[in-house]
Amino acid sequence: MVIVNTVVLVQADFGLSQRSTAIALAFFGVGSMVSALVLPRLLDKMRDRMPMLVGAALLVIGLGLGIFLMDYFTLVVLWALLGVGYSLSQTPSGRLLRRSSTAEDRPALFAAQFALSHSCWLVTYPLAGWVGATWGTQASFIALTIVAALSLLTAVLIWRPEHEEYVQLHSHTDAETNNASTHEHDFVIDDEHPSWPKKEK
Repeated sequence: MVIVNTVVLVQADFGLSQRSTAIALAFFGVGSMVSALVLPRLLDKMRDRMPMLVGAALLVIGLGLGIFLMDYFTLVVLWALLGVGYSLSQTPSGRLLRRSSTAEDRPALFAAQFALSHSCWLVTYPLAGWVGATWGTQASFIALTIVAALSLLTAVLIWRPEHEEYVQLHSHTDAETNNASTHEHDFVIDDEHPSWPKKEK
């Protein structure tokens, strides 16, 4: 929404200048930078899941509030909020990917994340522009709020809190010897560990 429709909102809807457009984009950048500066201390005290989900929730809230956008001042405040949410949800992803892979699997995982993120942009960028051009920017806010909310719900359901317990006691059968063994180590999804161990009741 920010990248695709800021010019439309500021210059077409509000009738303001290119300078006002640049200022609005700067507010998004300031929100992102504030979040990025706070994150290192925050991540010293908590794991990745909570800040990233809070960031995604801020994106849902910011986009949802954008449905009622009426003036430029509200726009720059919303853009700052979206900047905070964007940075919170994106900045820890590299650390998360490193923790979720072994050294030999890491290049493939980073490549997969790169491809997946760009596939999402390939859908949402045209969606923001097409819906905005066809039905107006309010409809674009509605569409992207729905996309963001569904994405957040998917993340909450798939990324369980127990997945952040990186050391896991689990059992599996060795592919070479066919012997079952129970052991404990930093757990990542790989050929030998295709799914997370189930919690014992």
